[in-house]
Amino acid sequence: MVKRGSWKKRLGLLLMPLIVGSLVAGCGGKSSDPDAIKVGANLEITGGSANFGLSGSNGAKLAVEEFNANGGFKGKKVELIVVDNKSEAAESAVAMQKLIGEGVVAVVSSNLSSNAIASAQICEDGKVPSVSPMGTNPRVTIDEKGNVRPYSFRATFIDPFQGSVMAEFAAKSLNAKKVAIYIDNSSDYSKGLAQFFEEGFVGAGGEVISKEAYLQKDTDFRATLTKIRAMNPDVIFVPGYYQEVGLIIKQARDMGITVPIIGGDGWDSENLISLAGDVKNLEGCYFSSMFSPDDTDPKAVAFTEAYKKAYGKVPDAFAALGYDAMGMILNAMVQADSADSEKIRDALEKTKDFQGASGSITLNENHDPIKSAVIISFVDGKQTFKERIDP
Repeated sequence: MVKRGSWKKRLGLLLMPLIVGSLVAGCGGKSSDPDAIKVGANLEITGGSANFGLSGSNGAKLAVEEFNANGGFKGKKVELIVVDNKSEAAESAVAMQKLIGEGVVAVVSSNLSSNAIASAQICEDGKVPSVSPMGTNPRVTIDEKGNVRPYSFRATFIDPFQGSVMAEFAAKSLNAKKVAIYIDNSSDYSKGLAQFFEEGFVGAGGEVISKEAYLQKDTDFRATLTKIRAMNPDVIFVPGYYQEVGLIIKQARDMGITVPIIGGDGWDSENLISLAGDVKNLEGCYFSSMFSPDDTDPKAVAFTEAYKKAYGKVPDAFAALGYDAMGMILNAMVQADSADSEKIRDALEKTKDFQGASGSITLNENHDPIKSAVIISFVDGKQTFKERIDP
C-alpha cells in the first residue's frame, strides 16, 4: 500500500531473491545507479512466511516505480534494495545490518512482528528509520521499557485494536457467548493478539472456556482440536499464520467441528485456501485485515488495478501494506525536502492524512496509525469483504 506525495521518475526493478543476505537491486539486474537514493526492504522472501514478504516486496517495488515515473526525488531515482530475512528473527537482524551497510536512507521493515522487533535496535543504532508494513505487536514501536522506539514506525493498526475488533465481531456479529482460543506459542504476534482478544471478549460479557497452544511448523492438530471440540465453544479464535491455520481449519472440519473459526491478518494468503482443503471448509471462517481489494475507495481501486496490471493477480493486504509502508517513506522524503535519514525520520513522525491503498494514515505519538479494520469472509473459497469496523 501507499505512496503519494510528489511522485517522480521510473526505475525498473527486478527482484531476484537468493539466500539470506543476498541483495536485490534495481534496473533489471544491472549494477546500481551510483547517483540513486537507496531505500531498503527487509522482508520474508524465503522461509515459512515467504508469501507475506513476496507480496510486500511487490507492493514496495510498485510504489518506487510510480515515484520514479513521476520524476524521482530532485531528478534522482530511488533504488530499492531487498534483503531476504528468511522469515527468521535472527536473520532479520542480519538483514538490517546489511541494508544499513549498503547506505540505505530508510527501510521497509519486516512483516512479522518478531522479525521487526529483532531488527529495531539496529535501526536505532544506525539512525535509519524503518516502517513495518504488517507488524501489529505493540513492541514493534514501543520497547520493553515502554519507551517509543525513535526510528521505528508502522503502516498497520496494532494488536490491541485488532484483538478488540475480532472480540466485537465474535460477540455482536456471531452472537458468541463462549470461545476457545488456540495460540501459536512461538509467536509474539499470536500471543499478543490472543491476549487483546480475550480482554475484549470478556469485557463484552463473553467467556473464554479453553486456551490451547501449538508451535510454528506443527502439522497435526487433531489431539488438541479433540479437546476443544469437547468444550463445545461457539467460536474458535486462532490468531496465527496461514501455514498452520489452513491445516487447523482442514483438520477441524474433517473432525466435524462446524462452529465459526476466526483470526487475524496473519491468515491473509492465497495459500490458506489450498491448505484448508475443500472450499466448503472455509465457510464460517473470518479474519481481520487492513485492506480488501473489493474496497471501493478510489485509492484502493487505483492500487488494485495497478497491481493486477504489474503482477497479473489481485493484491492481498501484505502487498497493499508494503506499498503503503514504502509510500510513507517516499512521502516523508518529499515533505522533508531531503534524502537525509534523520530528516526523513522527523517527517515520518509528522505523517498526517497520508492517503494510501489501505486508507488514510495519521501517526499517533507511538508511531502507530489510527485506521479502520475490515472483516474478510470466504465465499466459494474466495476472500470477500464482509464489514468494516472503525476505531
